[in-house]
Amino acid sequence: MIEIAANNSTLRSWVFVPENSDFPIQNLPFGIFEQKGYKSAGVAIGEMVLDLGGLQSYGFLDGIGLPDKVFEKETLNAFLALGRKMGRRVRNKISELLAEGNIELKNHYDIKSLLIPQKEVKMCMPIQVGDYTDFYSSEQHAYNVGCMFRDPDNALLPNWKYLPVGYHGRASSIIASGVPIHRPKGQQRPNDDEPPVFGPCKLLDFELEMAFITCGENLLGESISTEKAEDYIFGMVLFNDWSARDIQKWEYVPLGPFLAKSFASSVSPWIVTMDALEPFRIPGPQQDPKVLPYLEFEGDKHFDINLEAAIRPEGSGERVVTNSNFKYMYWSMAQQLAHHTVNGCNIKTGDLYGSGTLSGPDPSQFGSMLEISWRGTKPVPMSDGSERKFILDGDTVIMRGYAKQEGIRIGFGEVSTKVLPAL
Repeated sequence: MIEIAANNSTLRSWVFVPENSDFPIQNLPFGIFEQKGYKSAGVAIGEMVLDLGGLQSYGFLDGIGLPDKVFEKETLNAFLALGRKMGRRVRNKISELLAEGNIELKNHYDIKSLLIPQKEVKMCMPIQVGDYTDFYSSEQHAYNVGCMFRDPDNALLPNWKYLPVGYHGRASSIIASGVPIHRPKGQQRPNDDEPPVFGPCKLLDFELEMAFITCGENLLGESISTEKAEDYIFGMVLFNDWSARDIQKWEYVPLGPFLAKSFASSVSPWIVTMDALEPFRIPGPQQDPKVLPYLEFEGDKHFDINLEAAIRPEGSGERVVTNSNFKYMYWSMAQQLAHHTVNGCNIKTGDLYGSGTLSGPDPSQFGSMLEISWRGTKPVPMSDGSERKFILDGDTVIMRGYAKQEGIRIGFGEVSTKVLPAL
C-alpha cells in the first residue's frame, strides 16, 4: 500500500466535519462549483467547499509546480492533465492547510470567501468528457441478464471470462447530478409477431455503476500494461448509466445498444482520488480460466466501496431499492484499461470509463430494476404505497457510495436525477 500523508487516519481538521460525513480531511475530493457567476475548482471538506482558484491566487499553493490559474477553469481537465503525482502534491498540501493546529489558512483575512458552504453553491460537471467507454464487468449482473434472455446453463457468453467486455458510448449526453432527463423515445417491438412501434420508452431503468477518469495519455499504437494502468487513473465518481430496456431489446442485435443508452448518463460532482481510496484495496475474485498474459496483474486491484440506489416518487419520500458494492467486479480497472489499449487505442485526460452495472450475489444487491423486479415480475413497493417495476415519470433516482474502515468514511456524495415526461 502506498503511504500518503493525507490518508493519516489520526488527522482532524479545524473545519467542522459532522459525524459520518462523506468528506472528512482524509477524503478531499475535487470538483467544479459555481456561485453568483463565479466558477472554480474546489475541494469538499465537511459541509464546505474550499475554493482552489482563490487558494492558489493567494499563494497558498506556491512551490509545488502548478501552472498559473489552473483551477480557474470550466473543468478539471487542465489539472488532471498534470498527472496523479501532482494531484497527490496538491491534496497533501490542502490536507496540511486544513489540519487541526495549522492556523495559516484558518486565520487568513479572506477565509470566508475561500471556504463556502456547499448549500450555497451549484456543483457542475467536473470534467469535459472526451470519450466514454462502458464495461460489463459484474459477473452476477451478466449472469442475471443471461438467465433472463438466454439459458441459465449458458448465461455468460463464451468471451466473458476471457476479456473485459465493453463498448464505446456517447460522451455528449453525460450530465451532472441534479440535471433532469426526459424519458427517451424510440422503436420498440413489444410483440415478436408484429412490426415495431415508435413512442416513449416504457421500461426505463437505472444502472448502479461507478466510473473512473483518466489523467494521462498514451501514444496511438502504444499499450498500457496492468502494472502501469493505475498511473493513468486519477479518481472515481458515482455513475448512473440510464437504460431504455425495451428500446435496447429491439435494437441491440447485431451492433449493441445505441438509442437505448445514448440519451443520458449521470455522474456525481466530486471526483474521489485513487489516493484517498488506497486504504480500501482488497483482493479480487479468483479468475478462472487463467487470463491471457496481458491481463495478468500483481497485488490487490479491487476496492471495497458500498453503494446504494433509491427511488423517490414525486411528492414522497425515498425508498432504497438496492445495496451493492464495487467489489463485485470480476475485471479490475487496471485490467479494463490494459484491455482497452492493448490494440493501440490512445486514451486522453478526462476520458470516462463505466464499470457496468454492479450486482452482488443476493437479490437485495442487484444493480438495476431489470434485475430487482426480475423483468417486472416482482414489483417493488415505494414509500407512498405505489409499486415500481421500472422508473416512472416524476421519479428521482438517487445513488450514494462510500468506503469505510477504522472510523474513516470516504464518501462520494450522491448522484440524483429526476425523470421528466418525454418531449
